[in-house]
Amino acid sequence: MTNSTASATEITVSLEVADPAATAAAYEAAFGLGDKLTFRPARAASEGFRGFVLSLVVDQPGTADNLIGSALQNGFTVLQPAKKSFWGYGGVIQGPDGTIWKITTSQKKNTGPSSRTVDRFVLLLGVDDMKASKQYYIEHGLKVSKSFGSKYVEFALPDSPVQLAMYTRKFAAKDVGVSPEGSGSHGIVVGGNTGTFTDLDGFEWDANA
Repeated sequence: MTNSTASATEITVSLEVADPAATAAAYEAAFGLGDKLTFRPARAASEGFRGFVLSLVVDQPGTADNLIGSALQNGFTVLQPAKKSFWGYGGVIQGPDGTIWKITTSQKKNTGPSSRTVDRFVLLLGVDDMKASKQYYIEHGLKVSKSFGSKYVEFALPDSPVQLAMYTRKFAAKDVGVSPEGSGSHGIVVGGNTGTFTDLDGFEWDANA
């Protein structure tokens, strides 16, 4: 258990990829996330769904389209075309390294000039046992801000450049239109002041990342 408090907790994301320099250039051109997202050499192979989704939340549909468009120009592919939904507007794309991204907004119409500004960067973990994983993270110093039974949990990280939430693995895969089956490395390391540990689903947290 760490000594970090919820208000002081900050996390970042590091993706494990075959070519860190080239992948970093593609992602920076696509999203411009800076040091919120870093890259390191892949240590092991993976197949299928890697158990997590990265989400960028923006202000309106035009901004979502801007980010998706620049991503497609930098080696990304479409998993779900951007469209209106009950919850707003957004699409799902996959990076050149295989990472799945959701680009969304709660708005269905543009209300002003679009931009490339990201309002929230969220790491969505797919977990096998929501109750157990929720308790695990509480014991590691995180505070729950939203919880919808066994379907979704969001943690309170007001000072963090990256937010953290959890779905069940099956729902996370369904939400982005892929099979939940997968094996091998998750291909991601979570950094920050939360300590160094591996959670119940094999996600690595590294205080030195």
